[in-house]
Order: sequence, then C-alpha cells, then structure tokens
Amino acid sequence: MKSYNLLSASTITGDDVKNTMGEDLGKIEEIMIDVNSGRIAYVVLSFGGFLGIGDKYFAIPWESLRLSPEEHAFYLDVPKEKLENAPGFDKDNWPDNPDQQFVSDIYSYYGYRPYWDIE
Repeated sequence: MKSYNLLSASTITGDDVKNTMGEDLGKIEEIMIDVNSGRIAYVVLSFGGFLGIGDKYFAIPWESLRLSPEEHAFYLDVPKEKLENAPGFDKDNWPDNPDQQFVSDIYSYYGYRPYWDIE
C-alpha cells in the first residue's frame, strides 16, 4: 500500500523558508489553490521588513520548496539576491485574480515548468 505525506494548509502557513546557505528567506503566508484542477498553483512567501512592516510578498512554485520536517521549515534553493530581485507584490495589494501568464512567469523565473504542464 502506498503511503502519503499529508500536511494541512494551516500547518504550513507561517513556516520558515530558508535557502541552502542557511539564510532566512521569510515565511509562508498562503497557499494558493487552482480550484479548477485542485492543484497548488503557488505559495506566497513574505520577505523583508520588520515585524511584518515593509514585507514584500512573492509567489513561489510549490515544486521549488523542499520540506525539512525536523526543522518545521522549507528550503528554497535560490540565493537571497534572486529572491530580492524576483517579481513580487505588496501585502496590501495582491494580484487580482492572477492569470495563466502571471503564474507561468513565476515558474519560469525559478526554473520550473508550470504545474498545468506537469503530469
């Protein structure tokens, strides 16, 4: 019988995200679901600021994150500078119903194929 690794979205929200150099990249704020396919479209990562003030938000492909259960954290294999230069948005100004091009651009920036192209 196949075993599954399942986590609730509320368990993941608030988890730390680090890069492979051990630098803190922020926290997971939201998990965005494509309601038509039932697949995770992307994860919203907050980065920068102090005590939530001045944070910039980034859409990150789910596939780009690697779980570290013992640390209750995720790893994103990008240098901090790449994230700093990534397309992002303000926490009070989220993309309004992001289109396929928005999501495709995000996946391309991080070197992944969009989730709808993966079987």
